[in-house]
Amino acid sequence: MKTSKSHRLALLAVALAAATCLTPAQAGDVITTRMQEFADAKQFSGSVTLVANRGKVVHWEAIGVADVATGQPMAKDSMFAIASMTKPITATALMILQDEGKLSIDDPVAKYVPQFKDVSLADGLAKTEMTIRHLLTHTSGLGGEQQCIGSLKATAEELATRKLSFEPGTKWQYSPGLNVCGRIIEVVSGRAYEKFLAERIFEPLKMVDTTFTPNESQRQRIAKLYQPSEKKPLLALASHWITDLSGDVVPTPSGGLFSTASDMATFYQMILNGGELDGKRIVSAAAVKQMTTIQTGELATGFTPGNGWGLGWCVVREPQGVTAHVSPGTFGHGGAFGTQGWVDPKTQTIYVLMIQRTKFGNSDGSDIRGEFHRLAAELLKN
Repeated sequence: MKTSKSHRLALLAVALAAATCLTPAQAGDVITTRMQEFADAKQFSGSVTLVANRGKVVHWEAIGVADVATGQPMAKDSMFAIASMTKPITATALMILQDEGKLSIDDPVAKYVPQFKDVSLADGLAKTEMTIRHLLTHTSGLGGEQQCIGSLKATAEELATRKLSFEPGTKWQYSPGLNVCGRIIEVVSGRAYEKFLAERIFEPLKMVDTTFTPNESQRQRIAKLYQPSEKKPLLALASHWITDLSGDVVPTPSGGLFSTASDMATFYQMILNGGELDGKRIVSAAAVKQMTTIQTGELATGFTPGNGWGLGWCVVREPQGVTAHVSPGTFGHGGAFGTQGWVDPKTQTIYVLMIQRTKFGNSDGSDIRGEFHRLAAELLKN
């Protein structure tokens, strides 16, 4: 009889807990209790947290509610708008094409989107030709809104008309450049961007709940987005273009995916394994190393101190603050709504934090993230 991926993950958790003489509940108590405290303090409505170590799930719990109005409990398979956690997935898709010799990250962007041939700064044409590498490392000089409007083609062409903030390669500025990467994937592969991701990443990895367009059944599992209420300390329902599924959805490579904790853990395990999982090669080990190695030199990067940037991935150079409990070289990405996904290659640990909140400040520098990493580190010591 076939078992679901969620069931397989649960069995792994039970097996590991048995091996350490702890029940699954005891193994996750330290994290679960703290997350419940955050929920009780109205820092979010609920959460799903997952920690995997050396290929085994050591903690996976849901607390709180997905919908305050109805009281719908948060569940392990609740779906979340992961926002910019989409970016490393887009980068991985692009690197698949480099593996196949169909492009190079050092190619000029204009080779695939001709409108980028004459990009300009406020005082005239750029002197440096923008490359795909610049897009992936947020050193392109592009700025502004991340949402795709109309189509990915139209969005990429509109981005080419924006004035650059600086000469490509000279500074770091978080940007919608991964949207242009998404368009390049379409041009090179001849497939719609979202179909390429589904066919080359999601389907082989059985990431059945990772999508830009959740179906009706999946929509029932989407956690609502909340913000601080004027009636403190309550939460108020929030709106955002990512969570608005009322009309036609234009897939946004910079931040439009919905996913679950287990699906994201599967993706991260593939990356941690050097691009392969369960005998299926998704991307080369060389590409994984490129993506997860700092490519920005000594440039100052966001969103927390001590970081550098790989290709679509943030990389921890000097652990400190919220990253104090992970190793140098840990890589991952956060999302605007507080979701976090990180991989520590030294300890072989995956951390997935799923919450849905906005207007609470820097989501990457939140106490919630810091506590999650700290308590996970304690869990792994036992």
